[in-house]
Formats: sequence, C-alpha cells, structure tokens
Amino acid sequence: MTARNTVFSFLGVALVVVFLLGLSVGSVNIPLSVVLKGITKGFPFFRSFTGGEVKEGYLVILFNLRLPRVLLCVLVGAGLACAGCCMQGLFRNPMASPYVIGISSGASFGAALALLILPGIFSLPFAAFVSGVGTAFLVYRISQVKGKIPIERLLLSGIAVGFFFSAVTSFLMYIAAQDMHRLFFWIMGGFWASSWIRLFVAIPFIGFGIPGIFFFSRDLNIMQLGEESAITLGVEVELVKGVLLVLSSLIVAACVSVSGVIGFVGLIIPHLTRLFVGPDHRVLIPASSLVGGIFLAGCDILARTVVSPAELPVGIITSCFGAPFFIYLLTRRRW
Repeated sequence: MTARNTVFSFLGVALVVVFLLGLSVGSVNIPLSVVLKGITKGFPFFRSFTGGEVKEGYLVILFNLRLPRVLLCVLVGAGLACAGCCMQGLFRNPMASPYVIGISSGASFGAALALLILPGIFSLPFAAFVSGVGTAFLVYRISQVKGKIPIERLLLSGIAVGFFFSAVTSFLMYIAAQDMHRLFFWIMGGFWASSWIRLFVAIPFIGFGIPGIFFFSRDLNIMQLGEESAITLGVEVELVKGVLLVLSSLIVAACVSVSGVIGFVGLIIPHLTRLFVGPDHRVLIPASSLVGGIFLAGCDILARTVVSPAELPVGIITSCFGAPFFIYLLTRRRW
C-alpha cells in the first residue's frame, strides 16, 4: 500500500469515527451501541447483527436533529476546504482563501437585509446565497481587463468589495436592534439550525462544485508553473480561471447560506493536508475535502460539549484552532 493510500485509508476511518461521535455526543449523550442500532434500524440485514430496540426519543434525536447536522458539517467542511485549495492553487498564493474575494461579506449583507425586510425560516439562507453569488460575480466583473482577469486586480477588488459590504452589514445590524442577536450568531457560524431541508439545499451546489474543481486539477498543477507556461502547454488559462472562480463561489455561497460565516477552514486545511500528500491537486483536492469535513464535524462536537447543555458557535472553535496554526505556518514558513 502506497503512502497516499495509507493517508486516504486513515482519513476514511477518521471520518467514520467523527461521524459516529457526532451522532453520539451532545446535551443528551447516546451510547455508540444505541447509535449503531438506530442508524441500522431500517436495514433488516444489519439489524440482525446489532439487535435490540431503540427508544423512540433516541430515534427522534438521531434522525431529526443530529444526522442532518453531522452530514451538513461534513458537507460544509469539505466544500470550504476544497474551495480554499482551489483558490490557493489558482492565485498561487498560500494566503488566499474563499473569503478573499468578498463572498462571506456579501452573504452576510444578504442575511442582514433578509432579517430587516423579509424575516423567515428560508429567507435568510436564500438571501445569503443570492447575495454571496452576486458579490462573486460583481468582483469578477470589476476585475476584468480586456477579457482577462489579473490575479492582483481580483484580490484587490475582492478586498474592497468585502470591506464595503462589511460596513453596510454593520450599519444594518445597528438599526436592527431587535434582530441583532440572531444575525450576530449567524455571522459567527454554527449548525444549531441544521435540518434536512438545509442539507438538501446545499448538496447540489457543493456536490457539483467539488467534482467540478477536481476535473481541473491537472490544469491547476500546470498553472503553478505560471500563466505563460500554462498557455504554452495548452491550458486555456482565462477559461479555467473563470470556471474555477464560479465553482468556488457557488460552493462558498452555499456553505455560508446554511451555516453562517465559518473562518479558517478554507485557509488552514489545504496547508495542513499539503504537508502529508504533497502539492499535486489530483490528490490534494479530495484529501483536503475529507480533512475539511472531519475537522468541521470535530469542531461541531466541541461546540456542543464545551459549555453543555448550551453550545458555542462553531466559528469560535475553528478560529481557536486556525489562528494559532496559521501563526505557526507564518513563523515556520512551511508551505
């Protein structure tokens, strides 16, 4: 077994472990044996191995609350990590992340506007998604120069647009005093409002975006040599940049719309994964997606248990892990 196969095998086992722990741990702890019985209850073949009955209350917690939450954690973590890996490869810059081009700020603005104008269960994630995608296309349009997208201009445009939407969001939070707490918790990121509906809303965009980015992994590898060299080797650089920006934007907007703003996943996870699997995007993209899902599901477990029975926003947990690790990377220059 090669080293890469070993890494993927380990990640597969880690994902299963975190998945089961996510179903088991919370304000009401459910024994792992009961979790296994509960999730195999609908499969007669497996039921013969687990046996026994499961209390109706446990089934309600497992299938109505925790299963969609854990699946959404894994999906969002995978999406953010994949988009971050794509951005770092596209910009050839280890400091790049999905939020650099202002998507999170735009999505926050959409959420704040929805709370003021049309509050409701679905209006906030829908407005956040539309606003996030719209912000990405706005930055994309501003960055274009004679049909091309200079990387430096794209980064500066994203920073400028992001600051603008952050300022507008702060103003909306100021005038929406009665809904400020809801928006404040949403901006910090969390999965307490997870549901099957939100999961099904995010699946098409993230489920299409990750394979779409992986399809261009060879082009990303070639583009690391520089745009001129990539053109010489037959890569349609502008087309690849445009498609990858659209796919990354759709992924991040979908993630933000269902979980709020969760930082550092798209910035740190590709770095960490690259240390173990190398810079080849054909391996790095799927590995980063797995690590991102594992990491965010693990952070959600901590968010539910650190101050149980209450819970912390997941964004606080990811920042507590991400900021020190990023400082370590800066001091060691290991990228």
